[in-house]
Amino acid sequence: MPQSAAALPIAPNDVATLRRWSAATSAPAAQVQRAKILLLAAQGVANTQIAERLGVSRPTVIAWRRRCAREGLGGRLSDRPRRGRPPSVRRDRRAEILAATLAPPPEALGVTNWSSRLLAGELGISHSTVARVWTEHDLKPWQIETFKFSTDPQLDARVRHVVGLYLDPAAHAIVVCVDEKSQIQALERTQPVPPMAPGRPERRTHGYLRHGTTTLCAALEVATGRVTDACHPRHRHIEFLGFLKQVAKAYPRRQLHLVLDNYATHKHAMVQAWLATHSRVRLHLTPTYASWLNLVEVFFAIIDRQALRRGDFAGVDDLVAAIRRFCDSWNQRCQPFTWTTAADQILTKLNRQNNSATDH
Repeated sequence: MPQSAAALPIAPNDVATLRRWSAATSAPAAQVQRAKILLLAAQGVANTQIAERLGVSRPTVIAWRRRCAREGLGGRLSDRPRRGRPPSVRRDRRAEILAATLAPPPEALGVTNWSSRLLAGELGISHSTVARVWTEHDLKPWQIETFKFSTDPQLDARVRHVVGLYLDPAAHAIVVCVDEKSQIQALERTQPVPPMAPGRPERRTHGYLRHGTTTLCAALEVATGRVTDACHPRHRHIEFLGFLKQVAKAYPRRQLHLVLDNYATHKHAMVQAWLATHSRVRLHLTPTYASWLNLVEVFFAIIDRQALRRGDFAGVDDLVAAIRRFCDSWNQRCQPFTWTTAADQILTKLNRQNNSATDH
């Protein structure tokens, strides 16, 4: 059995950096592997044992131990620049690669986008040449972004109106952002979740049991960040009207300006009838396909990330209890939500003629 080697001296801050790199899922594979080599070396593991455990050669382990001992971590585990002139691609070949990349693959290939190897095979060149040209021109055929232009004829007016409520609310009035987060699933993991450990993130099984869903209604007070919440098994105008009454009760004798999207439930006849008898409550609709103007969506993202996405719930009651615990805790530490972007800046970005040549 290999004997333990002398531990490689590494500063505590560098050890923390190496642990972060070794667990990174988006870092280059070489950097992750080298971080693991140095972490094991810092623990006094023998070179041969490190090589066997990580599937590398012993000279590789020795080389990185020596480099770290001589130069320190220095924030990098990258290769040194190679000698000689870097490889280049002829101008005509580069133009050919760019033209082929920007054109859709032939239907006969049965694919929706190019890969470097697929395009290289079509052009009779190496895939590294294709990858080099893609890197030079920042082309990433494997990536896709989505968009949705608002078709609301009142887009300009509604954007200015909602942003105006955020930046310059009426005196003695309260601006509250309201929406529902529907279909929140109560998922129970089928196996225990191993907790996080140094150099290893929390792990959870893919298997789970579904125990039903709930809908979270939330009203975010912009000036304080305080949230009024309620959970309902269904998502109808009846539940929404009940929540409106709850919000009105939470702010008695105050002028309320409620920002919400134009979902049909929010415009139901029963809701309109109730509003007609409660003149202190006014609804302000965001433009179609622009619910991101509603600041409560930020709160939904926070509760999803911090309390729901990694939760383990034995039933809907457990899920609802977790949501209420989070909202109670949130209200004890909440802070104002500050809108900083002017309406003109938003409308400039929303101008489809400046942002896309696609008819939509």
